[in-house]
Amino acid sequence: MQGSTAAGLGFTRFIQAVFLALLLYALSAGIAQAQRLPDFLGATPIGELFPGADRVDAPAGKPMAAKVYAGGRQLGFVYLTSDVVNTRGYSSKPIDVLVALANDGRIMGAKLVEHHEPIVLIGIPQAKVDHFISGYVGLNFVESPPRHGAPPPVDIISGATVTLMVIGDSITRSAIAVARAYGIDKTAAPTQQAARIAARVVDDTNDTTQSWQALLDAGAVRNLRLMPEDVNKAFRESGRNDAAAGTEAAGADTFIDLYAALVSVPAIGRSLLGDTEWQRLKERLKPGQQAVLVAGNGAYSFKGSGYVRGGIFDRIEVIQDESSFRFRDRNHQRLADIAAQGAPAFREVALFVVPDDASLDPVAPWRLQLMVQRVLSVNDKAFVTFDLAYELPQAYTRPAEGAQPAAASAAAPAAAQAAPADDPAPALWKQIWRGKAGQVAVLTVALLVLVGIFFFQDQLTSRPLLHDRLRLAFLAFALFWIGWYGQAQLSIVNVLTFFSALRSDFRWEYFLMDPLVFILWCATAISMVFWNRGAFCGWLCPFGALQELANRVAKRLGVRQVKISHGVNQRLSTLKYVIFLLLFGFSLYDLALAEQLSEIEPFKTAIILRFVRYWPFVVFALAVLAAGLFVERFFCRYLCPLGAALAIPARLRIFNWLRRYRDCGNPCQRCNLECPVQAIDPTGEINPNECIQCLHCQMLYHHDQKCPHLIQKKAKRERRRPPAEPVEQPIVMHRAPNPNTQPEA
Repeated sequence: MQGSTAAGLGFTRFIQAVFLALLLYALSAGIAQAQRLPDFLGATPIGELFPGADRVDAPAGKPMAAKVYAGGRQLGFVYLTSDVVNTRGYSSKPIDVLVALANDGRIMGAKLVEHHEPIVLIGIPQAKVDHFISGYVGLNFVESPPRHGAPPPVDIISGATVTLMVIGDSITRSAIAVARAYGIDKTAAPTQQAARIAARVVDDTNDTTQSWQALLDAGAVRNLRLMPEDVNKAFRESGRNDAAAGTEAAGADTFIDLYAALVSVPAIGRSLLGDTEWQRLKERLKPGQQAVLVAGNGAYSFKGSGYVRGGIFDRIEVIQDESSFRFRDRNHQRLADIAAQGAPAFREVALFVVPDDASLDPVAPWRLQLMVQRVLSVNDKAFVTFDLAYELPQAYTRPAEGAQPAAASAAAPAAAQAAPADDPAPALWKQIWRGKAGQVAVLTVALLVLVGIFFFQDQLTSRPLLHDRLRLAFLAFALFWIGWYGQAQLSIVNVLTFFSALRSDFRWEYFLMDPLVFILWCATAISMVFWNRGAFCGWLCPFGALQELANRVAKRLGVRQVKISHGVNQRLSTLKYVIFLLLFGFSLYDLALAEQLSEIEPFKTAIILRFVRYWPFVVFALAVLAAGLFVERFFCRYLCPLGAALAIPARLRIFNWLRRYRDCGNPCQRCNLECPVQAIDPTGEINPNECIQCLHCQMLYHHDQKCPHLIQKKAKRERRRPPAEPVEQPIVMHRAPNPNTQPEA
């Protein structure tokens, strides 16, 4: 007992040590990100980045940049975008792009050198990202400053919209910032307004509450109201006439009625939040940290669905000068309403705290950029953006200490302009479902067939050949159609994002964007009440099907199977639960990090990308499949975090469809020995956490030539049958011939 306790304690400490090590790695990954230009320059030939250049100086200055030369003539500068502006995307880590800027302000070259974006790491080829970045080469933002609303020079790749918008915006704003800092932009000089703003700070002594209308009149709350025709016009002006007739606001008078306010200012925050929420916010804010309230009505949601998938609110972005940032789910607090007297009811009210790695000058102008996207087809999207301009009214500021009072100026009203955007409209899921109606129908029929298999399993398994052929056909369908064609491989990432949504702002429409995945998840959830995780793991999982089919081929070729003892199998099966708990813990800290760690699933490599990927991922996937040639469903049994997540509630099922005999396990061990995943204990009990509902044990249950119970039962019937009575032959009596009788003629 003491030995087992010590072993358990040691195992617990080991798990804690691994968890702490991963946590420290995650924390350290965000450190030492800035000022890495020298490292990247050393690994990149300057001639490739800046055509005609032959040498480069050591990086220096603020922002850091390196002068580039051809002989003795200076050609321009090279810099790293993350050293100049915010470049964080879904991963919350910098997206590093080297940019070569000529002396006249023209971009001579750009190269993505490092990133941690899940969508690019997982599913978007690097060549497409490089092609997008190359579209900025040759542009001159000094001579032709970008207009808010102008589309990017290269079409956004479907599926990586936010990531590429961050890259494009960072190249644009960093080029302007470097040009101004190093005298390339001769016209850029501090304005009188900037000098006046620098002499004022937020008046933190004024916390007088005001009504909603008073805040609007004073400019403390700014508004952007868009009608459907405004959005259609913006799409036409951006050159996307094919997107100028959207359906997301069909029948709605207002596309969106958006409001924003800087609630870290005492008078504004106390008025809009109320005394209780204002006190909580003050306790939460760090020195110098700001908070923004955003509220909206209308057909369009400003929150979007990005924060459900990756923790980021990608429909809205705060932009101040050349800096920008997006809010993440950990910066968000959902509010029921606004406390100011006379405030209308809003469909959505959100309180955002400025992230720790970003900054917002409260007295300087900034803008909240709203992104609107329309789906023309499953693979074609168009988008525009609109700006809600905000400037803190002077009534909420005071002169800075030691500064002379400046002349007052009235705040300019907000003006909406168009620019690139992202994320689907509320009706996007309906458009996608219509586009995939055929696929939805095929999957629905397949699920009905599977339900029939389970409901009539006795009739099916009593016919071994039919059961085997039908199972083989369904596994092939799961691999080739659901997996490689439909791309509907479920993943542990889906589980993590679901729990992340429950902790923030859960909405069904966010999960309706992929019809096949949504249907599979619903079917899996329902089937767990009847058949635990087996319906998905044993029949619908494409990677599970790939493992089983590969193992069948290996057996046909004579590959000897490795038999693992019951005790070792039990201990190895706990690994998948440890992996799941670690991923779940990291998702609470950083969902993007958990998504990267979930690469322990080879699903993306083998199913989504069909092995067309960077070689280490392919080697890992092939290694897992190779192990499965000797141990059937090796990954499912010992490493799959998704299987562990589905197995945890297995004991809650309310039906038990698998039939057993009284002597199963005592003394009969045939089902235990033949179970392909060793889900049957030597005692004869079926472990619902490991069972994949392959129905092999039920085939044995009905097989009168394989099941020892049936064989014995048949033998007993034969012994109890009375011996057959001999058949009596009829007695033929022959009479002796009468001598007096004359023979017939």
